Amino acid sequence: MKQNNFYITTPIYYPSGQPHMGHAYSSILADVFARFMRINNCKVYFLTGTDEHGLKIQKSAEKVGLDPLIYCDKISKVFRELTKKLNLSNDDFIRTTEKRHYKSVNDLWNRLIKSGDIYLSKYKGWYSVSDEAYYNDDEIIEKDGKKITTFSGSSVEWVEEESFFFKLSSWEKKLLEFYARNEKFILPVSRRNEVINFVKNGLKDLSVSRTSFTWGIKVPKNHKHVIYVWLDALTNYLSALNYPNTKDILFKSFWPASVHIIGKDILRFHAIYWPAFLLAANIKPPNRVFGHGWILSGDEKMSKSKGNILNPQQIIDTYGIDQLRYYLMKEVSHGSDGNISLKSLERCINSDLANNYGNLCQRIFSFIKNNCNNKVKKTNKVSNSDKEIIKKTRELTNNLRNEMNNQNLNNYIKAVINISFLTNKYINDEEPWKLKKNNVEKMNNILHLALEQIAKISILFNPIIPKATTKVLDALNVKNNSRNLSFLDRKNVLAEKIKIKDLNILFKKIT
Repeated sequence: MKQNNFYITTPIYYPSGQPHMGHAYSSILADVFARFMRINNCKVYFLTGTDEHGLKIQKSAEKVGLDPLIYCDKISKVFRELTKKLNLSNDDFIRTTEKRHYKSVNDLWNRLIKSGDIYLSKYKGWYSVSDEAYYNDDEIIEKDGKKITTFSGSSVEWVEEESFFFKLSSWEKKLLEFYARNEKFILPVSRRNEVINFVKNGLKDLSVSRTSFTWGIKVPKNHKHVIYVWLDALTNYLSALNYPNTKDILFKSFWPASVHIIGKDILRFHAIYWPAFLLAANIKPPNRVFGHGWILSGDEKMSKSKGNILNPQQIIDTYGIDQLRYYLMKEVSHGSDGNISLKSLERCINSDLANNYGNLCQRIFSFIKNNCNNKVKKTNKVSNSDKEIIKKTRELTNNLRNEMNNQNLNNYIKAVINISFLTNKYINDEEPWKLKKNNVEKMNNILHLALEQIAKISILFNPIIPKATTKVLDALNVKNNSRNLSFLDRKNVLAEKIKIKDLNILFKKIT
């Protein structure tokens, strides 16, 4: 990967039902990192899309009496529209029913055949249609008269059929060596440990084709078989870069991927199967897989089958997209499961967005409009209070690039919120409203520094709440080419003399 190029992906979503909060969370998380890297002067390629093959899709289409492709066209459109609803900045939306994807999957399969890593045999074992995954005997329990997997809680069925197998067992040592050489390939660390322990316990060869259904990409030269949905789906990350044309500018610029953002339930596929496939095909694995926790409703993962889904579109319609983005990014720790509720959403909107950042912007802009005709000019006189807030702000921003490079978004948000608290306190302590009659120069200096702080906070928050912060930066007349992190390496965003525009209330308090 070229320096300063950044390729980030979401999982490609399985369109067997309507989008839920888990889909929104993964997508927004990836979007925040993509937007951050853009303001960090990186060239970014951000991919999302839909995974449209497999038995679950075939069954869902049959239920509603539709051809699988027509069914996928309909549901995939809903996920594409969700990208706009979530205000994602994705550069591409891939579907695994596209010709470019078929071409990539066929090439990868042929490479694995050529390398001797695929052979024909017979599969016997437990299979989950819901997860499109195979499970070992020690991962199966009986509950309420049904066999389920302890991994995800999904029901499983016994399957016996002819199958092509990938020699995953032969990659056990090589994978462990790969993890040792690339300590940050899997984050957070808890996920890395989980994967390493699983591999150390021994890997079995992986069934990579099915004959019991037809909806999928046919195995080259053996159309009785369709390619296992995960080998098919994972290849989308290559397909979007026009693989197998390795001389294509997209592939040359952005592969290997910088980070795959995924839910922890698909960690095994991304952190074990995917690098094994790629290494066997002599293709570099991605630089990182980041496995976030589940979005919980009560103590359970949100899922269609459990009927506990919070609809992100309804929440956006009620509260707003910036509000949802901020809440999910702040309240859900990115290495752990997150329990969300409407009550905690409202509390977060009021405390952080309305009372803190929103109030800071509103009080300063309103004061300048009412007392300074929207114009502020600073002098070179710097008080001890000014020096103190500048120093503390630099301390809070000192490590932000590193935090985001390691997907420590919670630490990043905490630092930016603290800058906002710090600035509100500075205004309260300095009381510029008392200086209009006897010290206009000092009043202007205080207001200018407050606007400077607001500009910095808005740039830093822009990846998370882009709509509100764009309004603020527009009102500050900060040009697009200045809306980046260059201020971290120098002192100021704003000119010494500035004229601002009116700013309406950014976030209404929920009562």
